[in-house]
Amino acid sequence: MTSDPERIIVRRSLEVVMARSKNGEAISPHGRTPKALKRLREFIDAAERRKDLAEWRRGRAVLGYIEGRKVAELCTESGVTRGSVNRWLQWYEAAGVEGLATSIAPGPAPKLTPEQLEELARIIDGGPLAAGYQSGVWTGPMIGDLIEERFGVRYHNHHVPRLLHGLGFSVQRPRKRLAKANAEAQATWLKKTLPKIKKKPGNAAGS
Repeated sequence: MTSDPERIIVRRSLEVVMARSKNGEAISPHGRTPKALKRLREFIDAAERRKDLAEWRRGRAVLGYIEGRKVAELCTESGVTRGSVNRWLQWYEAAGVEGLATSIAPGPAPKLTPEQLEELARIIDGGPLAAGYQSGVWTGPMIGDLIEERFGVRYHNHHVPRLLHGLGFSVQRPRKRLAKANAEAQATWLKKTLPKIKKKPGNAAGS
């Protein structure tokens, strides 16, 4: 849970609206204007050119939702949990495309609040399967993705082990092999799944 009061308000109101409205209507009118949609499509195009999968997935999911697609379908297509898609919608509702951009924490200075760190520790304790991942073992890159999806902050991979150590977790030796497997899975997604998504009607990055 984010500590930003504005995002908390948006999150709670958005959940209520989503429960009562048709697909796409949970985003308020200011997020669905021609100008806003143009910026969103430009954001998606820019992410694709940079090969930034995280930003591309967020932008595509938000645009797909606005266009009337179901959250469950977007989760399957993006390979993330319903909670992730809902958070992306919340961030877009609160700050537009800027809310979807990756915020990178390059150094050792903490970027998560104490409350967020406690929530992160609880999620890690619960295991990756409970968090919606198709793996029984956490890896550094997976936790980096988790932090980004849940809190909107991106830590460099070399800093994640230090962050985990600060939370009282130890990084085991097999992590290198598992991290390699995770990277290979992402490469497979980019080569095989992404092209299939883009071939679907209305799924061109600039559509």
